[in-house]
Amino acid sequence: MSLRFAYNTNGAANHRLDDALRLIKAAGYDGVALTLDIHHLDPFAENWAAEAGRVSSLLQSLELGSVIETGARFLLDPAAKHEPTLVTADAAGRARRVGFLKRAIDIGAMLHSEAVSFWAGVPKPGVDHAEARLWLGEGLREVVAYAAERGVVPCLEPEPGMLIETLDDYAALGIEGLRLALDTGHCLVTGEREPAAAVHAFADRIGTVAIEDMARGIHVHLPFGEGDMDVPGVLDALEAVGYEKLVCVELSRESHRADRMIPEALAYLRACRPGTDMPVQETRPQ
Repeated sequence: MSLRFAYNTNGAANHRLDDALRLIKAAGYDGVALTLDIHHLDPFAENWAAEAGRVSSLLQSLELGSVIETGARFLLDPAAKHEPTLVTADAAGRARRVGFLKRAIDIGAMLHSEAVSFWAGVPKPGVDHAEARLWLGEGLREVVAYAAERGVVPCLEPEPGMLIETLDDYAALGIEGLRLALDTGHCLVTGEREPAAAVHAFADRIGTVAIEDMARGIHVHLPFGEGDMDVPGVLDALEAVGYEKLVCVELSRESHRADRMIPEALAYLRACRPGTDMPVQETRPQ
């Protein structure tokens, strides 16, 4: 296999971080997509720098690469999911998000991560989208400049329903140094492109890739074999464009069975090559 795979810790939320990392290594992955969260390297803990150093050492000992993810639900505001964002009307809230992304970049530098991934956010009702784009541009330029200073690759992930939800929305930003975090499943939700076609179209701008199964038009991350994703086609496309970074499995709703999903997902990916048999997808209780 020329592709390198990682598993996102948001799909192992019921495990201690060290236990999750060891499960990911034992399954045979090449890396981890580490979603910074209250229980997984809390970036706002008093000892965050020491913890980042410890985790960096553990990753090196396990020979795991990493990508930093910033999609924790209640990390910044325990009463409002994913808030504040880069498109929040309150300037102090936007500054808090920018501060968090800078901290994520610091951690990414300490962990020698391949990229730091983040998204735009959803404008609240009544917020003018043109004004929100101005706020977004200001925040992104500040974050990208900081990432350049730290030698970290900053990546924006288009998310269905957010201000930047399609690949074309990302491209229209035109911010130099801002790479694309391509979640292939999101292409099936927005219907903008087939996932494999998206890989080819944006090959020169991709900074990190997420993969999972997903049903067309429905933004729910599914185990492989349960949606409409042409997984072999996406893997073929990534190999065809010479993609060398981690391909990150994101199964954020599967923490309750992470012990099984971590190895099963990689087994599925490894079987999705020409001349091999596709694995049988079991029906498992929720």
